[in-house]
Amino acid sequence: MSELKTSDFYFDLPEELIAQDPLEDRSSSRLLMLDKNTGEISHHIFREVIDYLNPGDCLVLNNTKVIPARLLGVKEDTGAAVEVLLLKRHEGDVWETLVKPGKKCRPGARLSFGDGILKAEVLEVVEEGNRLIHFEYEGIWEEVLDSLGEMPLPPYITHKLQDKNRYQTVYAKYEGSAAAPTAGLHFTPELLQQIEAKGVDIAYVTLHVGLGTFRPVKVDNILEHHMHSEYYQISQEAADKINKAKDNGNRVICVGTTSTRTVESAADENGRLQECCDNTEIFIYPGYKFKVLDALITNFHLPESTLVMLVSALAGRENVLAAYKEAVDERYRFFSFGDAMFIQ
Repeated sequence: MSELKTSDFYFDLPEELIAQDPLEDRSSSRLLMLDKNTGEISHHIFREVIDYLNPGDCLVLNNTKVIPARLLGVKEDTGAAVEVLLLKRHEGDVWETLVKPGKKCRPGARLSFGDGILKAEVLEVVEEGNRLIHFEYEGIWEEVLDSLGEMPLPPYITHKLQDKNRYQTVYAKYEGSAAAPTAGLHFTPELLQQIEAKGVDIAYVTLHVGLGTFRPVKVDNILEHHMHSEYYQISQEAADKINKAKDNGNRVICVGTTSTRTVESAADENGRLQECCDNTEIFIYPGYKFKVLDALITNFHLPESTLVMLVSALAGRENVLAAYKEAVDERYRFFSFGDAMFIQ
């Protein structure tokens, strides 16, 4: 296969198509259907997704929960403003973080948040300039974070989120993500009930989404791009449901690139799953042979991103770019709070 260039995955996106706010009704987003074999496209409303799910299919959802990981505070000695993004918890109250401005926060620097309700000390600088920070507080960490932290919205969303829960799926359960698995934002409890009533199995897996999701690909040859590591977990129940669908010749339909990366990371060479937890750095791009996934429900992604590359691995780069061009022409809403696409 000839060398794949990052620029092969570029498309032109008018800025006004980047969705800044979630819709009032989650399931009223638009849905672009793409046939991965023919490239044929049709246009729908998201709640009509049920018409394209068959009894015996298995829908895979990522039930991670976003933590309010964005902390705004000050340096204790100078009062200068700092912003800390929680990326990954290490032992106890030590977190790996992204700090802005980083230059001012050398090891030993003391930080304060919420008038001293939460205090912190920078311990060391680790890879990519991230900081290990030790937090000090009284009471329960989750409650302190909930009162002080903001949702870590992606950099392309400039509006303030009025309701924290709108950057959370309705089935979010296990805390640990710095970003939402956004393809799942379109589902309502009612729609999920209707899908189950139709005889579709729903399997919940967990992958804690890191901010590396938004990290641009900075190399020309995509094979030189190093993926960030993310923690995932699959229960025996979820593994059984997914294996059953495969055994019966039914489809495994992943909701979002995070669910996709989870099942593809965990599967053995025959596409079988078992209960497990691990970290994954899987990078899926054209040429990849899917072991588990048959179809994908996903949002529209950033140009030249690893997520566009993943979608192109499933449906072919030409089909995907043609679908994205049509979505732009039809004024679909893009990215986290935007519309969805069903590739089957």
